[in-house]
Amino acid sequence: MAEFVWEASARTGEVRKGSMEAENEDAVRSKLRAQQLTPTKVKKKSGINFQIGTGVNSKDIVTFTRLLATMIDAGLPIVQCLDILQGQTENPHFAKILRDIKATVEGGSTFSDALRRHPKVFDPLFTNLLQAGEEGGKIDEILERLAAYREKNMKLARQVRGALVYPSVVVVVFAAVLSILLGWVIPSFQTVFKDLGAKDELPYLTQLVIMVSEFFVHYFLLIVVLVGGIGGANVWWYGQPKGKRMYHKIFLKLPIFGDVIRKVAVARFTRTLGTMLGSGVPIMDAMDIVAKTAGNVLIEEAILFTRMRIGEGKNMAEPLGETAVFPPMVVQMIGVGEQTGALDQMLNKIADFYDDEVDVAVGALTSLIEPAMMVGIGGTVGVVLIAMYLPIFSIAGKIKAE
Repeated sequence: MAEFVWEASARTGEVRKGSMEAENEDAVRSKLRAQQLTPTKVKKKSGINFQIGTGVNSKDIVTFTRLLATMIDAGLPIVQCLDILQGQTENPHFAKILRDIKATVEGGSTFSDALRRHPKVFDPLFTNLLQAGEEGGKIDEILERLAAYREKNMKLARQVRGALVYPSVVVVVFAAVLSILLGWVIPSFQTVFKDLGAKDELPYLTQLVIMVSEFFVHYFLLIVVLVGGIGGANVWWYGQPKGKRMYHKIFLKLPIFGDVIRKVAVARFTRTLGTMLGSGVPIMDAMDIVAKTAGNVLIEEAILFTRMRIGEGKNMAEPLGETAVFPPMVVQMIGVGEQTGALDQMLNKIADFYDDEVDVAVGALTSLIEPAMMVGIGGTVGVVLIAMYLPIFSIAGKIKAE
């Protein structure tokens, strides 16, 4: 069987795209018509396919989860749901995965086991929650919870990325501008000063800037190698357990940034654990999975320590407080949730609170970074320009005096 990409129009006029495996184009058209779609373009997929990662993003997973929950709630069999979804998805990589999941389910496996065949797309949180839903007969409810959980996680990730994209772009642009100034603009002025015979009478600021420019030009390759080497060494050290732990400890202690990182970690921890406990996953299994999704080694160690103490018969709040990683307010609220028997609800309330806290913190961080970077960049460029024009003003004054 070959793989075909297709375009079709629905009864509503909406244009849909996707891919499917079939014997020929006619078979593809027949399957599309069976789904009440009118095929407009069917083409055999090229055998050359370059792919980085899984080719599936979070939005694909959220859309799939939400639609699947709606279909199952409407009473459609899981195999039929998968058949419809793999035909409607616009992502050919995801469509291929859904076809494999459908074939696995048809072969007698459970839905959660079929998803476990693709761990890079469906993480342990997703598959364990679905397994709990299968055992409790609440797949549609679990899928709704998963969709809501993923959507809130996506929002949180967008907030953090939004705070990092702007300064990253500004730093790259500044580095490019500074390189042009040091490599081309200042040497041009230096030539002018030499032709005018003012090279030995330059102001100290101008001499300093020219020295920096000469060093940059003469040792440019060395600078590139050093920067690349330092960057590569840091990446390698970060990949080591001790290095990752050291960096994560530094991240949590950074002024301003550390507070944001901690709040993001708390929101992720409470949201994930609350979703799992509310879905019927045993607390020991839930803590183990939550630790793996913590995103910070110190927080992961704190969660695993708490899990160990829970296994010894302790409650959750006491060992969490002993780790000194989570804010006291979070520990106290978790303690209240345990006492009232509504821990999952309390965890979700904490997550909602910290989502808002992250939003405020990111906004404050952005408003602080922007003027600071503008002052730093403007000041650097201004110093270079002043250093280059000071000798010109001095020469012009001498000429006028003569």
